[in-house]
Amino acid sequence: MRWMIAVAVAVLPAAAGVSAARADETLALKLGYANLNPAGTFASSNVASASRMDVDTLLGMGNSNGLTAEAVLQFGDHRLSLDLLPISFSGHGTLSQQVTYGGKSFPVGTAVDSSLKDTMYDIGYTYFFVNMDDLPSRLQLGVEFTVKINQVKGSMRGGGITAESSATAPIPTIGLRGRVALADFLGLVGRVGYLKVGGKGSYLDADGQLEFSPLPMVGIYGGYHYIKLKVDTSSSFTDLRFAGPYVGGFARF
Repeated sequence: MRWMIAVAVAVLPAAAGVSAARADETLALKLGYANLNPAGTFASSNVASASRMDVDTLLGMGNSNGLTAEAVLQFGDHRLSLDLLPISFSGHGTLSQQVTYGGKSFPVGTAVDSSLKDTMYDIGYTYFFVNMDDLPSRLQLGVEFTVKINQVKGSMRGGGITAESSATAPIPTIGLRGRVALADFLGLVGRVGYLKVGGKGSYLDADGQLEFSPLPMVGIYGGYHYIKLKVDTSSSFTDLRFAGPYVGGFARF
């Protein structure tokens, strides 16, 4: 979590100085725990239907469980955010079909151990065109731009064969963010981001969150996160969904 500490050290003095001029400046730091379930299919070097691997029934991958973190700075109608979402799936299965991964072929009946890791850094900016944030009943609605930097690593081992692949991909999205709240005590937050790639590719990232803050400066939250990635080209095929609940706590400054 060193990057979170660096963000806080860099932003806190600036936020403190600005808040003297404007009362609605807020710096928030969040730490949570997410449980994501994988579903869908993908292929690596050979995108033929026979080489498409189901992450559940074929590879036996289980859920991803891990910490998440977020730093948020809101000033007036503007919101800046930096999120960290580490995703890690692993599993063991016996292949019921021949597959090709990372340029290597695994025959039918091979017992394989596989893993898929994606460290996602989400950099976002929101402009609230509706921002009633100073009333007892609060309403915010804005357009959100994000860049999700995905560092993906995959591996498959079995039958004396080891195959690995890795890639770093920045994915920009545009969408909406909204918040309805009773002061800072209880709030409902929702957001959705989307990217269309070519005729068959798309990326969807959405979540809904309930915030409860019994004290003005601290609180807890819980929600549900849904990510869907589809890529269908001559050299790559992915149709994966990651979804599940998360919980955490936050502090405001």
